[in-house]
Amino acid sequence: MAKAVQKIKLSSSRDIPFNKLVLAQSNVRRIKAGISIEDLAEDIARRSLLQSLNVRPVLDAEGQETGMFEVPAGGRRYRALELLVKQKRLAKTAPVPCIVTDACSEITAEEDSLAENVHRVALLGSVSQLSS
Repeated sequence: MAKAVQKIKLSSSRDIPFNKLVLAQSNVRRIKAGISIEDLAEDIARRSLLQSLNVRPVLDAEGQETGMFEVPAGGRRYRALELLVKQKRLAKTAPVPCIVTDACSEITAEEDSLAENVHRVALLGSVSQLSS
């Protein structure tokens, strides 16, 4: 007897005002590798945000959603957006594209953060080499 293929359900995406986002303590990245937050902020200012933030609803003591969202994956992007807000180049209520994971997900925020970092593949050469 053939096994039924399990269907997957992708997380929804939506725009969330920046001031409703908080950086999660569950982010696995502890070393600031790659380009600086300042450089990333400049790139976002120039071309916009290219990759959504991954967020989860923040729950109160009773398990109810508070209207705030934690960012376990996308901390560098969050910090770059935060810098743009501090510089008054981005409104604190600006909508930020986010992938929203269900608060009741069996997958933890730490797993989301780890997956985003582990599954990343480095570029094979510089941008100038790729365009030639």
